[in-house]
Amino acid sequence: MYLEGNFRDPQKGIIKMKLTKKLNQEIMKLQKLSFNLLSLLFIAGVVLLSSCEGNENPTPQGESILPENFSVDIPNAISDETLVSGARYGNARTAADTLQGNDIYEHVGSFIHVGEAAAEIVEEIITGIRIYNIDRPMVLSFEGDDDGRTKNLVVEADADFDGVVWDFVLTITDADSEGNDDGGKALQIFWNHTTNPIKGIAILKPYNIDRDGDQWAGDATFRIDYSEAGEHGYEAHMIVSIAELPTPDPLDDPWAMDGLKLFAGRDGDIVDVYGNSNHPNAYFFSGDAGFNWAFVASGNDVTDIGVAEVGLPPSNLDDPTRSVLLEYYSIKDVFTREISDLWPGLDQSIIDAYLHNTEAPGYFGTDGFIAGGTSPGEEWDVLADRLQDLSPYNPKEISNLSIDFK
Repeated sequence: MYLEGNFRDPQKGIIKMKLTKKLNQEIMKLQKLSFNLLSLLFIAGVVLLSSCEGNENPTPQGESILPENFSVDIPNAISDETLVSGARYGNARTAADTLQGNDIYEHVGSFIHVGEAAAEIVEEIITGIRIYNIDRPMVLSFEGDDDGRTKNLVVEADADFDGVVWDFVLTITDADSEGNDDGGKALQIFWNHTTNPIKGIAILKPYNIDRDGDQWAGDATFRIDYSEAGEHGYEAHMIVSIAELPTPDPLDDPWAMDGLKLFAGRDGDIVDVYGNSNHPNAYFFSGDAGFNWAFVASGNDVTDIGVAEVGLPPSNLDDPTRSVLLEYYSIKDVFTREISDLWPGLDQSIIDAYLHNTEAPGYFGTDGFIAGGTSPGEEWDVLADRLQDLSPYNPKEISNLSIDFK
């Protein structure tokens, strides 16, 4: 729906949404990455099993020291790429539609889903490692199934990383790239032999996994921290970080995301989420580019409902304060300031109609976004109360996010 009257400015007032296509492409790439990694581990496992022939004391088949869980499952109400596809609600949008408050809320589910998909890849990797019982120091080489390049696999004991001494670290590298600044590292997983409580870290660089199929990734690197030790007051939590995603020409896709950091903590049936995605070329009305989608959300995994609050701070803002990120830079206040600056004297009724779904928080159900500002019922109120204890990350830290291997 376009804004009517003098608010309909063909040069500045119509902002086209391209996020749906972009995010679906990112999710497809993550799914392909998952396939490539599992293929890689399958080949490594075949080589490993062959190298174990003649071992007098092999690990019994089926026994594993690795955890079965390495991610937090986020309710679909706040983590679902189809929230923005038009299939989840009646008023399906076209590419020429204007960017409204409900668009901001709906796309948060997609950003959360990208982070969750990255964590699920790691869990699939762990499953692959469990099959081959990689539980002792070893070194082997094999040929990547997709790019045909030699990969080296090394398992070391007593690995010091991030101030913790881990029982094991598994590293896979692209052999011909080990002289590069990144050491050619494709995958590193740190874990402890004693899996109570379960803790671990995984770092992935797609380009070094498959030089042919993952050329899109460039220097993009993912990191997943998972723990069931209760450090943040949850039964289990994960922190998903994605850095240096390549961004296309702003004229082709101004909404591209170059980084994300997301926390998800589970407490019974409730999952709390907070984080930021960075969009260095995104703009709304004034033309000023560079915004974070800063968000907090809470969802119920059984009833599949959720509540979210969103802020749109500048990418270069150096402030971690919740009141600044989610109140001063709330959807409604950001839109109001930009609209008023661009169209001074605009009739308030037009602005109010446009900002109808910008009130905080946004409410979600099984069919996607419901409304902004008006609670559908008591079940949502319980979740909305939890948001007050959640806050996004400092936008500047997300804009400058980097991920390093050991």
